Formats: sequence, structure tokens, C-alpha cells
Amino acid sequence: MKPKLPYYAIIFTSLQTKNIEGYSEMAATMEELAKQQPGYIGMDSAKSELGITVSYWDSLDSIKHWKAHLDHQIAQEKGRRQWYKWYNVRICKVEREYEFSVPYSFPFPSRNRL
Repeated sequence: MKPKLPYYAIIFTSLQTKNIEGYSEMAATMEELAKQQPGYIGMDSAKSELGITVSYWDSLDSIKHWKAHLDHQIAQEKGRRQWYKWYNVRICKVEREYEFSVPYSFPFPSRNRL
């Protein structure tokens, strides 16, 4: 089921340092915590040298509460101190979406988020 339009996307783009000890565990914890927050819709992520994570929310108010969540603030601070050499955050309003899929193939994994 697709979310009701419009909704919002947080696009987090980053370059990591070489010291990523504890990063995977914290990322998994934050994903599980985000799923419990009111207004959370889903998440997509891709990583090579450049990491891109997009999380989807039903309102700007939900995003504001997620940013202010104490455990998320702790993760943000640790990220600035240890894991990231650069990052950028963009908050966008999604007014339209469409997708392509080869017939009779497995759906793209992110579709499970909706």
C-alpha cells in the first residue's frame, strides 16, 4: 500500500570516516527506533563510498519529533564525533511518485516499506 500523498522524505547523504566501530549496530538500532515513531512510513538505503539513506514521514511535525528524540540525538552526536567526515540532510515534500518493475519479477525491496 502506498502512502497518502503528499508525504515527506529526509535524504541523508554521507561520507564516513575509517573509524566505523559500532556504526552498524547503531544504524540498526536507529532504524528499529524510527519504525516505532508516529508518522514513520519507511526507509530506503544505498551505500558505496557515498551513503544515501532516505526515510519517509507523514508530516513535518513527525520529522521534528524524530530529530528531537533523545536516542536519535545521541546517535547524531556520535556520528559527528566518530563516524562521519561529511553529511548533508535534505527534507523534501513528495507530491508525486511512480515506479517501474519488470512483470513477474520480485518487487524492489523498498516496496515492502509501504
